[in-house]
Amino acid sequence: MIDENDSTIRLIKETLDKIRPFLNRDGGDVHFDSYEDGIVYVSVSGACQGCALINETLYGGVEQILMEEVPGIVAVRLSEDKAKVKKAIEENLKK
Repeated sequence: MIDENDSTIRLIKETLDKIRPFLNRDGGDVHFDSYEDGIVYVSVSGACQGCALINETLYGGVEQILMEEVPGIVAVRLSEDKAKVKKAIEENLKK
């Protein structure tokens, strides 16, 4: 039996596979790392790594597409920011 989280992760990966060719054209790539609490954590490589436009690509492109295609997605963040995101969530829950 496939649980809801497994189905969501499968759909996330399928959607990233649709996005990937557009990033590859510019020499970049995006990789799924994890999915927790509605947040998809990804890493980037190639030309995307260190690119001045990564925020635009990540939030204006990848995040928007995933939020439209995958129910329950509330945000996309870089894996390297995972600790910061978790700390912010914990602080907001305390309020």
